[in-house]
Amino acid sequence: MESNYHVPVLLKECIDGLNIKSDGVYVDVTFGGGGHSREILKNLGEKGVLIAFDQDPDAQRNKIEDPRFHFVDQNFAFLKNNLRLLGFKAVDGILADLGVSSHQFNEPERGFSTRFDAALDMRMDKQGRLTAADVLNTYTEDQLHKIFGIYGEVKNAKSLARVIVTGRVERPVLTLADFKAVAAAHIPKGKEHKYMAQVFQALRIEVNAEMQVLEDFLVQTADVLKPGGRLVVISYHSLEDRPVKNFIAKGKFRGEVDKDFFGNEQKPFKAITRKAIVADELELERNSRARSAKLRVGERL
Repeated sequence: MESNYHVPVLLKECIDGLNIKSDGVYVDVTFGGGGHSREILKNLGEKGVLIAFDQDPDAQRNKIEDPRFHFVDQNFAFLKNNLRLLGFKAVDGILADLGVSSHQFNEPERGFSTRFDAALDMRMDKQGRLTAADVLNTYTEDQLHKIFGIYGEVKNAKSLARVIVTGRVERPVLTLADFKAVAAAHIPKGKEHKYMAQVFQALRIEVNAEMQVLEDFLVQTADVLKPGGRLVVISYHSLEDRPVKNFIAKGKFRGEVDKDFFGNEQKPFKAITRKAIVADELELERNSRARSAKLRVGERL
């Protein structure tokens, strides 16, 4: 199953970044096809532990049969509580690959892909209530404008929002074909693929509350990593990379780093790499998904 899921991005760089101790406790919060997890296990000894999180039921089919491996069927927003339930107050390393897997894009009924005419779903957690169709059919024009503009960086976000709100009165926007029909005049000729990818990114982020979940997760990593423990995060667009970069550098998402009375910086991490690590030419040839990947590593102070 793992092979058609997705090829793990920046695999060697992730393992190097985690700086694995053979008897350490590590967490892969985005298990997916298990590619990164399998490599972590190869670097662990008999006493090492790997805990993997994934809320996607499809990912559960890839569980690894290994006494050192624990699978948690949860979103990584619940990192701290689930580690406590398993009896771990502190861990040695945490890995997050924030990309949507190729597998999810290749399953038409999940509604993530612009290649299939399917229902506009986009829920990572199939138990979630909100779908992309709900967003398109119930949000106000102003809400849609903000989502397309901020999460998708769609240039004509305002006019796109207006045409959806007007069009859905006659016919609800439930499938990809419905969306294309209502938005046809606003999709730039020759740039259809990029435009739809931006719109779908915006909808996916909203449906899964991805930005809030990411911030909640990052705050918890500071609570559960041991001093010297590593946080390794791969992001795929600037919206994700910015909070990761800021949190590692400053311990907060906005504004400057806090200082104590004596002028000492109050932050939980130090950046191990000044700039984000990106894929080399060899990896890009093998795996196009790596093109937009940025890896950042922080060490708990």
